[in-house]
Amino acid sequence: MNAHSTSPAFKENAHRALHDPALQRALGNVETGFIGRRKSAADKLPEFEALRDSARDIKNHTLAHLDLYLEAYEAKVTAAGGHVHFAPTADDATAIVADICRRVGAKTVAKGKSMISEEIELNAALEAAGVQPVETDLGEYIIQLRGERPSHIVAPVIHLNRDQIEADFRRVHTKLPPERDLSAPESLLAEARGALREKFLAADVGITGANFLVAETGTSIIVTNEGNGDLSQTLPKVHIVLASIEKLVPTLEDASQMLRVLARSATGQEITVYTTFSTGPRRPADVDGPEEYHVVLLDNGRSAMLAGEFREMLRCIRCAACMNHCPVYHAVGGHAYGWVYPGPMGAVLSPSLIGVDKAGHLPNASTFCGRCESVCPVRIPLPKLMRHWREREFERNLSPAPVRSGLAVWGFFARRPRLYRFATRAAMGALSLLGRRKGRFGALPLAGGWTDTRDFAAPEGSTFQARWSAERRAR
Repeated sequence: MNAHSTSPAFKENAHRALHDPALQRALGNVETGFIGRRKSAADKLPEFEALRDSARDIKNHTLAHLDLYLEAYEAKVTAAGGHVHFAPTADDATAIVADICRRVGAKTVAKGKSMISEEIELNAALEAAGVQPVETDLGEYIIQLRGERPSHIVAPVIHLNRDQIEADFRRVHTKLPPERDLSAPESLLAEARGALREKFLAADVGITGANFLVAETGTSIIVTNEGNGDLSQTLPKVHIVLASIEKLVPTLEDASQMLRVLARSATGQEITVYTTFSTGPRRPADVDGPEEYHVVLLDNGRSAMLAGEFREMLRCIRCAACMNHCPVYHAVGGHAYGWVYPGPMGAVLSPSLIGVDKAGHLPNASTFCGRCESVCPVRIPLPKLMRHWREREFERNLSPAPVRSGLAVWGFFARRPRLYRFATRAAMGALSLLGRRKGRFGALPLAGGWTDTRDFAAPEGSTFQARWSAERRAR
């Protein structure tokens, strides 16, 4: 994990993001693009809410019997001529992939989009083993050229604009004519396609992620809009599927239900352009496909989540709807979160995987407005889970000193109701009197984090408790 970008630096990362004009312009595309498309797609499907309930139930059932479905999936993959490798940790997973590449003499690996490969830092491990990994998803390819992590789990370069991408292409694609016209997005796409086609044909091994794994048939499913995943798994002689254990669903019928909510939640499509099913290596009658088929199943802390209060997070199908609707993500983007998984889902998943000591700031980066839970296709109660992490952080004395001291002061008054009512009435009265001329405060002691970027509304002069008591007496 990159020490520079770990989540304890969230405040510093967020401050830089808020003062980055190019980033702020780019982030406007998140709110204006994804939200409207998702709503339109959901509104066109009358049974969408019922499908969300069904998707939740499918995942809950699978997680409750995950050991059985893992065994069934392994048996089906093996029967189809494939190999399943269980990786308890990230290091185990990278070692398994590197060993396969080394055994077949691979020099180049074509990679489809995979957040798991980001989680285990697979590219660095392959490079250390003398293998060149090439990201073939357009967004991931751009990210690789820049030496960055994705800032969004569906749209990795949502934080960039066209001019920045053009500059990267001119910097890297030095064999092409310098006077070429890259002013249109189509020209950038065509240039990337030309560069990547050579990599597809040269690759010895193809690696893809998996949106779903089907226990009934031993099938892995990927969804893409570019077709790079298909080329990554059919052209090289070895195909490696890299997935975490919670990607399992019991049957193909279950997978079809999950697909109906995935694309609509992620990009507002009824279904992605390519939805690809792969089951084992090439058979004698097949015209293409890999000679070897491997599935690397990663645990990396997920078994521990199964037994605890964060089990519901394992329902996540990586649609990114939560971050698309999150006002905090809209303001600071994905890199501010400091690790692989940004937004509300990252605020729950990251502490589960790397520890609350390294990611304890993330559950605090939320307004608790509930928009994330309201759009989650598998109904994960993200605000509730973030509250659990805040509790863990507080219990371990990891909360910032001002937070702990502030809560201690509040707790002192809260345990003394009469004193609490007296103090809040006095404070509200004083603030109402001081702010009555403007109706707001541009600065307040101990509230600089708020008033640095917005005014604080002056109270009307009475607390909620006082007004509630008065109305009760009046009735």
